Amino acid sequence: MDPVILARLQFAATTVYHFFFVPLTLGLVWIVAILHTQYYRTGEEKFKRLTKFWGKLFLINFAMGVVTGIVQEFQFGMNWSEYSRFVGDIFGAPLAIEALMAFFMESTFLGIWIFGWERAPKGLHVTSIWLVALGSNLSALWILLANGFMQHPVGFDPASVETGRLILNDFFALITNPKGWIFFWHTIASGLATAGFFVLGISAWHLARKKDVEFFKYSFQLGAIVAMVFTILVGIGGHEQGSYVMETQPMKMASIEALWETEQPASFSIITIGDLSGKNLVWEIRIPQMLSLIACNNLICEVRGVNDVQAEYVAKYGPGDYVPLMVVTYWAFRFMFGASLIMVAVAAYALYLVVKGWPKKWIRWMKWVPWAIALPYIANSSGWILTEMGRQPWIVQGLFKTNQANSPNVTSGMVLTTLIGFVVIYAVLMVADVYLLSRFAKAGPDATDKGVIGDPALLGAQN
Repeated sequence: MDPVILARLQFAATTVYHFFFVPLTLGLVWIVAILHTQYYRTGEEKFKRLTKFWGKLFLINFAMGVVTGIVQEFQFGMNWSEYSRFVGDIFGAPLAIEALMAFFMESTFLGIWIFGWERAPKGLHVTSIWLVALGSNLSALWILLANGFMQHPVGFDPASVETGRLILNDFFALITNPKGWIFFWHTIASGLATAGFFVLGISAWHLARKKDVEFFKYSFQLGAIVAMVFTILVGIGGHEQGSYVMETQPMKMASIEALWETEQPASFSIITIGDLSGKNLVWEIRIPQMLSLIACNNLICEVRGVNDVQAEYVAKYGPGDYVPLMVVTYWAFRFMFGASLIMVAVAAYALYLVVKGWPKKWIRWMKWVPWAIALPYIANSSGWILTEMGRQPWIVQGLFKTNQANSPNVTSGMVLTTLIGFVVIYAVLMVADVYLLSRFAKAGPDATDKGVIGDPALLGAQN
C-alpha cells in the first residue's frame, strides 16, 4: 500500500484517539475551577465534595490526553519530514510556545492543585486551578493557530515558496490569523459543551438510582446550563467557520454539500442518497436558499460548485484532482450537525425539568440521559474529520500537497507496523480511560470523600 495513505491513516487514527480526551479536558477544568471558587467563597462542604468528585474525573482524562498527545508531534519527523522541512520555520513557532509556555504552566499548577489540599494557602490553591484552566486553553490556542496556518497560510514570504522552505516574515499575522481564532472559539465552546453533557449524564445516572440526590441535582443543573449555552455557541462558531470557508476554501464548502454546479441562490442538502456525483441521484431533500444563508449570511448569494472551483484550481495550480473525498466531507458534516441538534434538544429539556421544579416524570427520563454523553464526541470527531479531509489534496492550502509531504525513506512496512502499534496501544488507553471514568463516576462522591485528590491512600481506598 502507498506509504502516504498509511501515514495519513496513522495520523488520522492518533489524532482522533487524542481528540477523544482533549475536549473534555478543555471544558471540565473550567467547571472544576468554578466549583472550587464556590467552595473558597462560601466554605460550604458541598462545594468541596463537588470539586473533588469532578476534579478526580478531570485528572483521569487529563492524564490520558497527555499520553496520547505526546506522540502527535513526533510524527512530523517520522512520517512527514518533507512537510516539516517546508513549513517547519513557521509551524514550529506556535508549537514551541505551546510546549514551553502553556503546557508547562498547566502542568506546574496542576501539581500544586492536586497536592495542595490542606497544604497550600487557600487563595493560592484556588488560583492554581484557574491557571490550569488558562494553561490548558492557551495550549489549545497555539495548536489551533498552527492548524489555522495549514488551512489559511499567512505571514510568510511568498518568494520562499519556490525554495521549498517557507520563511516567516510576519509573526503578528500568524498569531492573528482569523482561521486560527475561529477554530479556537469553536473548539473551546465544544469542550465546554462536552463537559456539560459529561456532567449532565453522570448526574442523571445517579439521580435515576436516587443516589446523593441533592448533590447530583446541583451538578445536573450546572451541566444543563453549560451544555445549553455552549452548544449554541458551538453552532454560532460553526456558522462563522462556514462563512470563512466560503472565502478561503471554496472547494471544501462545495464538497460539504456535494454541490457540483454553481447556484445562486444555493440550496442546502439535508440528505442526498446516491453516489454524490450529481449524476446518479436516487433521492434528496433540499432547503432552497439555505446554503446561501450559511455561506454568506444572506439568501441570494452565489455559492460556487465543485466543477467551477476545479477548473479554477487547474488553471492556477496545474493539472490534478482538487476534489476531496466527498463521501467523507458530506456525511461528516451531517453527523456533526445532526448530533448538535440532538444536543440542543436534550439540554433544553434538561433545563425545562430544572425550571419546572423537577416534576414527577423527571426520574423516568434520567436513565436515558447518560447516552447523551456520546453526542458531543460524535460531533467533535466528525467536525475535525471534516476540517482536515475537506482541505485535501492540500496539506498547506494552495501551497503544498499531501502527496509531496511524506518522508521519502520511510517504507510502507515501517508505517504499517507503527500504525498497527499505535491503534492497538491507543485502543487500550481509550478502554482504560472509559473504564476508569466509569468506575469512579459510578462510585460517587463518597469514594472521593475517603481521601484527598493526590493522596495515594485515595487510590488505595478504591482497590
